[in-house]
Amino acid sequence: MRPKCSIYIATSLDGFISRLDGGIDWLEVVDPLIPAGEDCGFAEHMATVDAMVMGRETFETAVGFGGEWPYGQTRIVVWTRQTDYGVPVSVADCVTTSGEEPARLLESLAAEGVTHVYVDGGLTIRSFLAEDLIDEITITTIPMLIGEGRPLFGPLKSDIELEFLWSRSWDFGLVQTKYAVRRSSD
Repeated sequence: MRPKCSIYIATSLDGFISRLDGGIDWLEVVDPLIPAGEDCGFAEHMATVDAMVMGRETFETAVGFGGEWPYGQTRIVVWTRQTDYGVPVSVADCVTTSGEEPARLLESLAAEGVTHVYVDGGLTIRSFLAEDLIDEITITTIPMLIGEGRPLFGPLKSDIELEFLWSRSWDFGLVQTKYAVRRSSD
């Protein structure tokens, strides 16, 4: 049985995860509004995750933040086609790379006992969605319109039906919504 796969991501109100150049500076606008210690459910989500599959660009952005690594000792697989991609020594104890196709990668992770995978990065998310491998989607909407950028979702082979699970909001303007992906067998 393949691991459960979930998305946990922030978007602008107009559905972008970054600027066209990959910049996420617009996310910093809300940082001063969020009370100290509030993580908008991130720790709660991470407590359910055995491993992450993260695209190379997303990984490089996360490493570039500096400071404390936000994923602790969670197993990270950087999904990349670059066979010679080098993982920084600072995170080498919990980060590996793979170029396997999504379904095959999940088979490998399942064989290692992984039961819940957090999928992150626009292209990675779209690839897993295209292969019908995503089970849950949690989106935190940032109250900002950026006009253009890299969208979270792109063209689909067919419609993907979602079941609303819950929504919550905070006084500082963020709204978070969680959906389950419906399958014909559901």
